[in-house]
Amino acid sequence: MTAAPTPDQAPCKTGALAGIRVLDLTSVILGPYATQILGDHGADIIKVEAPEGDVLRGTGPARNPGMGAIFLNSNRNKRSLVLDLKQPAARDALLRLVAGADVFVHSLRPKAIARLGFDYAAVRAANPSIIYCSAWGFGSGGPYADRPAYDDIIQAMSGVADLARRQSGTPEPAYAPTVLADKTVGQSVANALLAALLHRERTGRGQEVEVPMFENLSAFMLLEHLAGAVFMPEPGEAEGEMGYQRLLAPHRRPYRTSDGFVTVLPYTTKQWRSFFLLAGQPEMAEDSRITDPGLRSRSIGDLYGLIADLMPARSTADWLAALEEADIPAARVNSLEDMLDDPHLQATGFFQEMAHPSEGRLRALAPASRLSDSPQAIHCGAPRLGEHSREILAEGGFSSSEIDGLIASGASVQAG
Repeated sequence: MTAAPTPDQAPCKTGALAGIRVLDLTSVILGPYATQILGDHGADIIKVEAPEGDVLRGTGPARNPGMGAIFLNSNRNKRSLVLDLKQPAARDALLRLVAGADVFVHSLRPKAIARLGFDYAAVRAANPSIIYCSAWGFGSGGPYADRPAYDDIIQAMSGVADLARRQSGTPEPAYAPTVLADKTVGQSVANALLAALLHRERTGRGQEVEVPMFENLSAFMLLEHLAGAVFMPEPGEAEGEMGYQRLLAPHRRPYRTSDGFVTVLPYTTKQWRSFFLLAGQPEMAEDSRITDPGLRSRSIGDLYGLIADLMPARSTADWLAALEEADIPAARVNSLEDMLDDPHLQATGFFQEMAHPSEGRLRALAPASRLSDSPQAIHCGAPRLGEHSREILAEGGFSSSEIDGLIASGASVQAG
């Protein structure tokens, strides 16, 4: 496990977004994951929190209150500023900070952000070149716009839960066991903000950006599962058929060996033929369901069933060695615990050890992408609630007496 800089040793922020300041009013995972990506690229992320803090601070294992494991994983490279936006003094302070920001991003519903006085028109009036991003559940043009939305809701509405039912053959739908909507749409938020920053670099103009969860995860899911419904009208063979059948085949799952489980995916004709030769089934290697890609696609469920029948004849180690020799994609099934010792993740420095000023030694997940000239980096760990309130307000031009007044009134909080 490689070491990341400790916060007191961390260099000034570097990276492609060094010098970009983001006012981040998001919470939970969708927005914080997006802004953490920008922070990894060097942006100065000011996490604006209510006095009670991001609700995710209290989720998962923790050494200290308000510093839960999931929060630590989604809020590194940020500074925390507490502002109670129910108080006029805090709202005025945030508007003053808007003037020096490049990006304003929030995850409140339309009516809620308007009630606070921070809709696009108000923020743009304070800074005409601002990039303003609403990362919320549903697009503003539809009837669901002001509905609450969390990951489970969006998984249910975008077909994820029903596809799990169809693939498993059980009568009940099921959620993916990860915050799929928040994390995939969080990446869309980061992508949209990067595009808007590039547009402003070229034109000098800010803009309003909207990234709704429902529409984005629906597009993510339907890319392959729209299937025959792509065509209007549908061709006869695909009429009314939605769903990518390979992914919905009941035997598309890790296969049981004599002593464990292996995932194996013959994909090309050569790989399919090689698999059946390895399995001692030369007649299947010449079967038209193998040699004809179109017929193979239509027969994929039956072919996966044949693999499932053949795999128990050999051990996991035997299969993995033979499949690697034949250049057929295959892998051992890792548990979460296995990943900590995965040799590839170890070799690439995926896990980094860092010292956090309040949480001690931590295992951090390194930025996975690599840029040769402007690398991403972990500059500092997730902040304590209100850790940087005084520092950020001073940078925004507030005098010591103004800052003292905000803190004394409860409009802001400085961590001890």
